[in-house]
Amino acid sequence: MKYKLLRELLPTALALLPFSGAFAQSIELVNPILSGFYPDPSIVKVGADYYLVNSTFSYYPGIPVMHSRDLKNWKQVGNVISRPSQMSFLGDRMTRGLFAPAIEYHNGTYYVTCTQIDHKGNFVVTAKNPAGPWSDPTFLPQVRGIDPSLYFEGDKAYVIYNSDPPDNKPLYDGHRSIKIIELNPQTLQTVGEAKIVVNGGVDLSKKPVWIEGPHLMKLGNWHYLYAAEGGTSVNHTEVVFRSKEPLGPFVPYEKNPILSQRELPKDRKDPITSAGHAQFVEGPDGKTYAIFLAVRPYEDNFYNTGRETFIVPVEWKDEWPVMVPGPNGVQYSYKANFPEVKQPGARPQSGNFGYTLTFEKQLDPALLFLRTVDSASFSLSKAKGLTLKLKPETCAETGNPSFIGKRQQHLYCTAETELTFAPKAANEKAGLAIFQDEKHFYYLCKSVDAGKSMLQLFKSTADVKQPELLAQAPLKSATGSVQLRIQAQADKYSFQFSENGKAWTTLKDQVDGKFLSTQVAGGFIGCTFGMYATSSGQPTTNTASFKWLKYEGNDPMYKK
Repeated sequence: MKYKLLRELLPTALALLPFSGAFAQSIELVNPILSGFYPDPSIVKVGADYYLVNSTFSYYPGIPVMHSRDLKNWKQVGNVISRPSQMSFLGDRMTRGLFAPAIEYHNGTYYVTCTQIDHKGNFVVTAKNPAGPWSDPTFLPQVRGIDPSLYFEGDKAYVIYNSDPPDNKPLYDGHRSIKIIELNPQTLQTVGEAKIVVNGGVDLSKKPVWIEGPHLMKLGNWHYLYAAEGGTSVNHTEVVFRSKEPLGPFVPYEKNPILSQRELPKDRKDPITSAGHAQFVEGPDGKTYAIFLAVRPYEDNFYNTGRETFIVPVEWKDEWPVMVPGPNGVQYSYKANFPEVKQPGARPQSGNFGYTLTFEKQLDPALLFLRTVDSASFSLSKAKGLTLKLKPETCAETGNPSFIGKRQQHLYCTAETELTFAPKAANEKAGLAIFQDEKHFYYLCKSVDAGKSMLQLFKSTADVKQPELLAQAPLKSATGSVQLRIQAQADKYSFQFSENGKAWTTLKDQVDGKFLSTQVAGGFIGCTFGMYATSSGQPTTNTASFKWLKYEGNDPMYKK
């Protein structure tokens, strides 16, 4: 993201031109711009194109690359980690893996920096086309911490990142620093020693915690370093510092934080909370916008949709960037004066929407595997759709089960599929899961009990081999297809099935949804609806086929 003085002058110059209808177009930016589990956003503008990346933790493929020309309509064009040879997350909990990517562009090359937590740490990958293929990772052992981002100035590059406090001696829990180290953009090797440019946060005497997600940009004569503070939950905020030099010294804005939702009334309707981890970008209108993460809880701090990607306008006040969410905090929509640019073939990502995925030729790039991909474990066809081989691995463990998931993107939504599966024993199960992590999921599946074909609902437990059976009902056909439906209603889920596609039977409703929330499960991820088939630790040659996956969201805040 490089601002030019010309861009500062452009709005003034345009104001002097005779009025033209070409400038009278408007757009409604609906929040979140990426609904569901799309945390830790980072964005770059290259010409008229915007590219945005998000964290995926231990899901595979890692780090989706979204493209837009209007900051509203987004189409996934690829994934940064798209080959098992680049990286896999086998053995990792789902909430580990890849933390907080950042995307940048310089001299014809795209760069993504990220952290592989618990393993080799920070790395950089490159590509000539943001759709990929991306290079194998080059790890940066001298960059000790998390949340690395790049800043280019002239022929020099810098890595800015969250790191240890001075002398690795924290004064209090959550005491961190922001460091900068030079990077050779040709060899991707660090140069010299890292320098601390922010100690603790805005005011060390107030014991600020978790200064993280830093970015550095230059506008006019100032270098702006901005970062999240307060942790990624309800105390999340965004703060800004500036300096005349890229290495500081940096002075904090006296009116920090520049974004916070934590002071707003807790009983407000349809709250948006935990806002932070922002990045600035120039809009098509030449104005500045911020994209950032926030959440939509259905009660207190309970949410199942994970941290999502939002947008707000930014105003420049006394040469400081200040986000202007509105009098009651971040809004569900903003009007802007530039034209909407639709994305051919793109899935909708904001507001209420629905669509059906079919599996004739290829998987939608937004679909997710657990930890890596086993291409031999599934096949696609027009006749059967998605066929999964039953694998011994289960999603209660840390391997790679036969599981392909789609994000839950609404508080109120429905996922349906048509399953064809003939189980041969009680250990063979196939169906639809609503999955938060290894220890927090429900599984609506077809199986066998006492030799009879059954539709069953399981809840995960602390014992990976003993899920709790919540309900079951006999099926008329042992070999015929059955339609499965999971309905989310904020803190409640219902589980239904149909053997004729017309009459639906509720197996169990009013099932506890808070069990699937980040508040209960911990970690940093959101729920996914997973097509899932397992032989529960036993070998088998059986398969299960999913004809389609239908999804529909119906959140009340979008109903006019």
